[in-house]
Formats: sequence, structure tokens, C-alpha cells
Amino acid sequence: MGPGCAAHGPVGDTVSMADKASDPIRRTMLGWHAFLAGDPAAQLEDLLHPEVVFWSPVLFKPQHGRDLTSMYLNAAYQVFPGDRPEESTESEEIPGGSFRYTKKVLDGNHAVLEFETRLDGIHVNGVDIITCDDEGLIIEFRVMLRPFRAIEVARDRMIAALGG
Repeated sequence: MGPGCAAHGPVGDTVSMADKASDPIRRTMLGWHAFLAGDPAAQLEDLLHPEVVFWSPVLFKPQHGRDLTSMYLNAAYQVFPGDRPEESTESEEIPGGSFRYTKKVLDGNHAVLEFETRLDGIHVNGVDIITCDDEGLIIEFRVMLRPFRAIEVARDRMIAALGG
């Protein structure tokens, strides 16, 4: 879930080809942002290691494997476009919602991406912590959210998105 919590996010200057594309995490972030932007060539499953571990802000145990991680991240992609900005029918930066990454820290095989969005009128702040292997496959995806009310709303929306 950040896709997460991942979800729609800007691609712009977040990660560019001018960055050191030889660093594993930079290559991974190029694929991640292409996926978030809806690039049909960017498949989430192609970014995930078969034994990836997903840490959800609402589950007590880590989820193991590509299939479970893909299921949760795809659900988060639906949940986290956030509320549409009130001043327009669509955000210029993120199609369909208010989700945006506001900060990034990339180092070697690790990325920390801070994001903001609105869910049911609640300002949500969160962090995606992503680790990849030397081949650029995501081996760990951890999502953190605040405030507590946002976690409750995200949980309810994720349950609905997952058909529960």
C-alpha cells in the first residue's frame, strides 16, 4: 500500500535518466515510476523478486512472495490516487488524484520515498521504503502511514479493493 501503499506518483524529476542509472535502486525507480505513470510496458511483476517481502501498515505480519506483494501493491494503486483536488477535476501532476511523492532518498540498493495524498478529506503522509537486489528487483517493500485515521481509511479501502 505507495503503492502503497504505492500508488500514482510523479515521474518528472523524481528519477531521471540523468541519474546514475547504473545504481540498482535508480534503475528500479525508473521502472517503478513508469509503472505508476501507467506505462503499459512497465509491469509490476517484472520489478518484484520472486521472494519479495511486503510490509503493510495495517497487517501484523510481513507478506512473502511476488504474488501477494503484487496483489497488495495493485490494490494500493487503486486506493491511493487519493481525493481529486477540489480546484480542478484532475491533478495536472497525477492523473485522477492527489497522491504525490514529496521527497526521495536513493542510496545503493535502497530508496525512501515520502508521499502525501488526501483520503476522505484526511491529509495523509507516508513513506515507501524500497530495497532491491543488485539486479534491480525489489526484495523488500515497506509502507508507513500517518495519522492513525488515515491508516483506518486506507485499511477499509484496501479491504474493498481486495474484494473483502
